[in-house]
Amino acid sequence: MPELPDITLYCEALEHRILGQRLGCARLNTPFLLRSVEPQLDAAVGASVTVIERIGKRIAIGFDNDHWLVFHLMIAGRLHWRDAPSKVLPKQTAIALDFANGSLTLTEAGTKKRASLYVVRGSEALAQHNPGGLEIHAATAATFQAALQQRNHTLKRALTDPRLLSGIGNAYSDEILHRARMSPVALTSRLSASDCTRLLQATRDVLTEWSQRLREQAGGDFPKRVTAFHDEMAVHGRYGKPCPVCDTKVQRIRYAANETNYCPRCQTGGKLLADRSLSRLLKSDWPKSIDELERLQG
Repeated sequence: MPELPDITLYCEALEHRILGQRLGCARLNTPFLLRSVEPQLDAAVGASVTVIERIGKRIAIGFDNDHWLVFHLMIAGRLHWRDAPSKVLPKQTAIALDFANGSLTLTEAGTKKRASLYVVRGSEALAQHNPGGLEIHAATAATFQAALQQRNHTLKRALTDPRLLSGIGNAYSDEILHRARMSPVALTSRLSASDCTRLLQATRDVLTEWSQRLREQAGGDFPKRVTAFHDEMAVHGRYGKPCPVCDTKVQRIRYAANETNYCPRCQTGGKLLADRSLSRLLKSDWPKSIDELERLQG
């Protein structure tokens, strides 16, 4: 799922291309994408774009007639820009927004169509699409700690809860926790003020660095390689590969369709966190520490 750095890059690319442009046509190719009924999609046609906003992991395009198009890309939704609109939309293209200077399209791979588009009128209706999470770059140490400790969750869950913090998902939460040298299963209620300050700094650093890195990779072009997996990441998607800090093999916790990646030496004091599926399989044979694991593998 595109997270804050990816969404930020999309917003910057859209500002460069459609800010001030009039929407000439909106071609809906996948009816399920549109989740609202009133106002209709055509309400934005003929109006000019006045603002592009990131709302958590959503992208909101505002028009001069006080209408907004609110996109949530979910797991597989991606945005694309074409300098010349396609006359026939490919099957994977859910919608095309045609402007005089080009066409913005949204594609969604796979069979599970989760991406969404809402058409809303006015700031009050737009605000209903904001989950309410704290914006990291506007946070203070106190407001960050208060957001984290609203509920007693694991750090992994707290970082990825859009009601608590804005724009962070599975990928960057792994990177943040590795940078902060904190366990993904540590409980927020047990964090000290200094722990929260360290985590806030790591969160800001990771999101800022990756926004800049993706910006440099795009080189001014519309973002093309929007993915949760990058070779330069420290732990996310790097199960079994060496940690760039201590060279220990990255471990994982798998649950449902997601997994958490972490370094046991840097983050959990050498302790292996129980992976549900393997723990049930191995039972008492499950290694409790990285040293035990290395002895078994050796």
